[in-house]
Amino acid sequence: MSIRIIVLEPDDVLHKVAKEVTKITPNVQKLLDDMADTMYEAEGVGLAAPQVGILKRLIVVDAGDEHGLIKMINPEIVSEEGEQFGAEGCLSIPGLNGDVRRAEKVTVKGLDRDGKAITVTATGLLSRAFQHEIDHLNGVLFTDIAEKVYEVAPEQPGPNRQTGE
Repeated sequence: MSIRIIVLEPDDVLHKVAKEVTKITPNVQKLLDDMADTMYEAEGVGLAAPQVGILKRLIVVDAGDEHGLIKMINPEIVSEEGEQFGAEGCLSIPGLNGDVRRAEKVTVKGLDRDGKAITVTATGLLSRAFQHEIDHLNGVLFTDIAEKVYEVAPEQPGPNRQTGE
């Protein structure tokens, strides 16, 4: 497995809609594994394929809860409940955080790395991470939807390490 380079804003790839994965190949599985390694190396909570320059509908998330690492192909939010409001950051936008309103609870369906259908119901941080990463697949950044965006010191372990990615 390898660490990939994280694409930074204002790269165009971050503003494009990712394509559905129609065939799960060893390359797709390796990309998911690399994305997980890259996310952990960067101390993130999630990562979407466009953030490593690949326009495919792939995400990895790990909110440090009982769900552990989730690698998902073609994720789709099928239900949302409630509301949460809080700080988010993004590995592709270092030095900025924003206050973003999200659903408190989401149910996400997709495929695991082997093509098996999976459904995950998430609350709190995991819910926020799923929504954030799926936004990436649609070319939407947290700065596009934040009610307020503000600078954070890079050496500060701010909310981007806790609630963004």
